[in-house]
Amino acid sequence: MAFDPIPTAGVPLIPSLQRFADSLPGDKARTHILVVDDSALDRQLLKDELTSEGYQVSTAQDGEEGLTKVAETPPDLVLLDVIMPNLTGYEVCRRLKSDAHTILIPVVMITALQATEERIRGIEAGADDFLSKPFNRQELMTRVRSLLKLKRHTDELENAETVLFSLALSVEAKDPYTTGHCDRLARYSVTLGRKLGMSAEYLKALHRGGILHDVGKIGIPDSILLKPGRLTPAERAVMQAHPVIGERICAPLKSLRLVLPIIRHHHERWDGSGYPDGLAGETIPLTARMLQVVDLFDAFTTQRPYKPAFSLEESFALMREETAKGWCDARLIEPFIALVQEERLLR
Repeated sequence: MAFDPIPTAGVPLIPSLQRFADSLPGDKARTHILVVDDSALDRQLLKDELTSEGYQVSTAQDGEEGLTKVAETPPDLVLLDVIMPNLTGYEVCRRLKSDAHTILIPVVMITALQATEERIRGIEAGADDFLSKPFNRQELMTRVRSLLKLKRHTDELENAETVLFSLALSVEAKDPYTTGHCDRLARYSVTLGRKLGMSAEYLKALHRGGILHDVGKIGIPDSILLKPGRLTPAERAVMQAHPVIGERICAPLKSLRLVLPIIRHHHERWDGSGYPDGLAGETIPLTARMLQVVDLFDAFTTQRPYKPAFSLEESFALMREETAKGWCDARLIEPFIALVQEERLLR
């Protein structure tokens, strides 16, 4: 089914978030480095060198104290001795890199060991770089600056994602009938994804897609977005631009590459009668089809201005009717209904 291009000219868009991120300055005075070493002399030497360069430096005398300090005040960089009592540097690094809250903190392992197998152990633990004892000051500062620059860019991109999530929730907040809609879709989608055996990468995309799928509505005038009655054909064309707008807003962030198909195609239909591209069947990305199913469930089970909240059984019946019309992937409906019946989504 051919679809006319959806007009997006004149629709206000947010300036490139990537340009915003690239413009943010670094600041040594606010940069926090944690030195973890059981040698008091080495701790002091590293602290003196880094402090003289303007960095904020804290120290820990063993791995346990290092992990505690990271939990209390996450640093921008960790300089970590390898050979320490109780917890070795390898184990500390492994714990930091296996925790979602600390995985992006760069870790430089400091060691007097030169054997290749020891460095391989560090790589396996997730170390970002190595520094040999006794360390060379120029090498130390070069590695520190390089990793802090990488960390700064990572933080800026995370901040840009946070701005997008805030925008998406601000759109949702305009309509009291959709309170919690994004969070529910994120949770439902991830639960369905687990049921289907999807990888962690796609589960993360499903969660983000649930939050961001309607972010493009930020570019739709409130007179259309919140209109209580039926939209005119012209108004409907503007409203149907929101998936394209959302995709364009999020496109600068490479971290959202798996989310873009969800944002653009969550209003496509199995029979090709959806928008914006009139895709049909399996040409619609699987993640977008999954969001369609959970979105349908949420629409039926929550109160809207034009309808009450239906019971689960009524909602299941209506979902099956919509599927019979050719609007959704029938292969996803029943697994999702089974999940709801098992109460795995309602806890």
